[in-house]
Amino acid sequence: MRRNIDESQQPDISNRKIFSASALGFLTAATIVTSLRNLPMMAQEEMTMFFYIGISALLFLIPAGLVAAELGSAFSDRTGGVYTWVGEAFTPKMGFVAIWLQWVECVVWYPTELGFAAAAIAYALGEQNLASNTYYIGGFCIVAYLIATAVALSGTRFLVVVTKYGFLVGTLMPCLILIALAVGWVVMGNPLGWETATDPAVAVREDGQVHPRWFPHITGLGAVAFLGGILLSFAGIEAQASHVSEMPNARRGYPVVIGIAAAVSFLIFTLGALAISAILPYQQISIETGLFTAFGQGFSQLLGIGWPVQILAGLIAYGALGGALAWLAGPSRGLLATAQDGMLPPWFQRENARGVQKNILYAQCLIVLLISSIYILVDNVSTAFVLIPVMAISLYIIMYLMMFAAVIRLRYTQPDLPRGFKIPGGITGVWITAGTGVVAVSFALLVSFFPPQQLSVSDPRLYVALVFSGIVITVTIPLFIFYWRKPSWRNEGGHKQQSFSDINE
Repeated sequence: MRRNIDESQQPDISNRKIFSASALGFLTAATIVTSLRNLPMMAQEEMTMFFYIGISALLFLIPAGLVAAELGSAFSDRTGGVYTWVGEAFTPKMGFVAIWLQWVECVVWYPTELGFAAAAIAYALGEQNLASNTYYIGGFCIVAYLIATAVALSGTRFLVVVTKYGFLVGTLMPCLILIALAVGWVVMGNPLGWETATDPAVAVREDGQVHPRWFPHITGLGAVAFLGGILLSFAGIEAQASHVSEMPNARRGYPVVIGIAAAVSFLIFTLGALAISAILPYQQISIETGLFTAFGQGFSQLLGIGWPVQILAGLIAYGALGGALAWLAGPSRGLLATAQDGMLPPWFQRENARGVQKNILYAQCLIVLLISSIYILVDNVSTAFVLIPVMAISLYIIMYLMMFAAVIRLRYTQPDLPRGFKIPGGITGVWITAGTGVVAVSFALLVSFFPPQQLSVSDPRLYVALVFSGIVITVTIPLFIFYWRKPSWRNEGGHKQQSFSDINE
């Protein structure tokens, strides 16, 4: 059944235009590039990284960015993000499932990012051994998330400032310094790291000389699974769409937001990973420590000093915390829209004096603290670094499938809906763009059932069963919540949120 918007329930947002296009663009970029944590992983692929990153941008980043720009501009007066988009295209229940999956994914992901920040702090203090201490990592995650929640509760304006400068000072600036060190490395005539690689996976021998590969040497499922992981390194381009109603002239501004976020994230991933592969020999690139090793090598060889590494490690930790903070606000704001539409009990509708979704953040905080305890319970920090993201990746993929399907359906069901930005090429262009995204994330979903090489799995069937059961349970929970919802849940306490006037299917 089609649903009409109840105009009488439109909120007054005239005094909440706090995001410029550049501010929300960098906030979105911080959501994608939450830290420099993935650069060593990409650098390990040497010159084949251009193939992986290029394919990922072509098949996922560009389609997801175009779809988010169209949907965000079409519903620029609405909060809720993917909840609104998918709900308008299909049913409120489907929209609720979409925002639930986005929210659960980021909640499960937080401890990973905070674990990286903890390792960076250990380097900043000159105590690298702490980076492998499970009690330190787990305790840091718990304390850091409590502080991040307090920052989020203080209001969106302060959160934007902390996140913006966390990205600029803690992610973008260290990346630019790393690139500058790589340029100096080349100018001074030092041997390039990728020229020392002899592994057949990244190098090929011709005429008695070793040359870097430009295309992957696929000999098994490892390379295929790696591509699936790289695809989702660009995930999050839609995550701040719940703030689109807080922009002036959002129909024009939000596509600019998407463009800024896509360009900045692509350049950081590409140039940052290339810088590491130039400075470090192939054998010395470690996923856990490669970033800090590259800084240390660059400063010691070019300037004969090592102390800047500790300062940069502190800044990188700040950047990682800012990235986590960017994720903390967006999806939870979208979940608030579902609560005010009566999808969740009234307790979740409550906001503090600054308009922040306080009870949702409290519940989110409790879950993150419980997940962070995994670091304390496992014997190996690296295992937790790999295991926790694996728990979340498949959930996010399903949300993207729903988002890509929504943009196609809305072109048919609401062809006259004002869209500040439209995917070029008419309905054919929409099918090509969204279809490409569907193929890409479907591939990523398939390879998510392959055990990562970093995990020692004795029985792959058990791993597949765990991933599959996790998906089923997580998708079933919002369906049960939706089924058991009560009319009294809707807009309890005087909150008036633009909503579907009929939330039945």
